[in-house]
Amino acid sequence: MSWLTDIDQIVLPSAKWDEITAHCRRKLAGDFLQGESRIKRAYGILAGVQQGHQLHVELVLPVKKNARNDEPLKSYMDAVMTEHAVASTTPLSKRGWITDPAELMECYARCDRENLQILGTYHMHIVPWKGDPIRDTPTLLDTVLAKESNLFSFIISMVDIDKPSMKAFYEGVIDQETSIIIQE
Repeated sequence: MSWLTDIDQIVLPSAKWDEITAHCRRKLAGDFLQGESRIKRAYGILAGVQQGHQLHVELVLPVKKNARNDEPLKSYMDAVMTEHAVASTTPLSKRGWITDPAELMECYARCDRENLQILGTYHMHIVPWKGDPIRDTPTLLDTVLAKESNLFSFIISMVDIDKPSMKAFYEGVIDQETSIIIQE
C-alpha cells in the first residue's frame, strides 16, 4: 500500500486547472510545440504535496514526447492494447501514450529540486462511447496501465471542449475515486 491510499481529497488551484485545460485545448487544435509529438492528445504529470489527508497540486508538467513507437516499448504497448483495449474510432496502434524515459527522468529531477512528489498522471478522453458519453472514468486499459504505480490517474473529459471535467482514481481503479476540489 502507498501513502496515497489515505488521501480523501485533492486540491487543485484553479490556475493549475487552467494550465491543464489549455494544454488539452492546444493539443486538440493541433498547435504543437517544437519537439512535441504531433498527436492530438494531452498527457502530463501532476506533482505537489500532502497535507493531512489532502493532496495539493502545485505543478503541472505536460509531457511532450510519446515513445509509444520506440522499441522495446512499442512491443509492450502493442501487447497490452491487444489484450485490454476496447475498440474505438482511434486505431489501437495510435493509442497508449508512453512518456519518453528521458523526459520522465527530467520531471522526477524537477520534482526532487522543488521538494514535490509526483501525485499522478493525466490524460484526456475525447470520444464518447455508448454507455459512457462523458468519458470521465478510467477504462480497463487505464486501470491495467496504472496497476501498482502507487499514483493517481487523472482522467480529463474533453468530449465537450467547452465543459471539460476531471476525475482522479487511485491506480486507475474506478471504485477508488478521490474527489477533486478546484480552488481559487
